[in-house]
Amino acid sequence: MMRYLFFLSIILSIYSCQKQHPQIVIETGLGDISIELYAEKAPITVANFLQYVDEGRLDSSTFYRVVRDDNQQDKPIKIQVIQGGLYDDDHPKMLPPIAHESTKQTGILHLRGTISMARYEAGTATSEFFICVADEPELDYGGMRNSDGAGFAAFGRVVNGMDVVDKIHQSSADGQDLTPRILIYSIRRK
Repeated sequence: MMRYLFFLSIILSIYSCQKQHPQIVIETGLGDISIELYAEKAPITVANFLQYVDEGRLDSSTFYRVVRDDNQQDKPIKIQVIQGGLYDDDHPKMLPPIAHESTKQTGILHLRGTISMARYEAGTATSEFFICVADEPELDYGGMRNSDGAGFAAFGRVVNGMDVVDKIHQSSADGQDLTPRILIYSIRRK
C-alpha cells in the first residue's frame, strides 16, 4: 500500500507540474488552424488575445494581408507572413492597445508557424495578428524589419493547420491585400 501511494504521489506531482498551454482554433473556409498560446512567457499578449477570442470579437473577421517575395520589392528585408484581425483601426470591437512584450523578454522567436501581434510602434498592438510562413529573425528583438528594432510580440505557435496557412499565403492578392479576403468564421478555445 505504501508503495502504491508513493507512486501515486509521484504521478500526481508530475501531472501537476505539467502546464497546459491554452489552445485556440481559427476556423476559415480553407480549413482550421490550431494554435497553442504561451501565457507563461507572454502573459499580457495572450490575455489580450484571449479576451478578443472569449468575447467573440474576432468572429467574422478576416485574413486580409499576405506578405511574400512578389509583393514587397521595395523592402530591403523580406518576410513571409499572413495577417488577420479586425482590419479597421477604428473598429467598434477593438480594445485599447497593450504593452509590448518583445522576444527579448519572452524568448519566443519568430519561427515558421509563430503567431505574433502586428503593430505600428511598440505599445500599439490591439487586435491584428500575423502568422509566420517561414523563420523570420528580422521580426525578433534587434531585427530590422521594423526600424525601432523592438521586434514584434510573438505569443504562440501553430500546432495543426500549417497547410491552411500556406494556402492563405498563396491566395490571390492585389499587392499585399488578399482578394478576396479570407473569412475567419470564428476563433474559439479548444
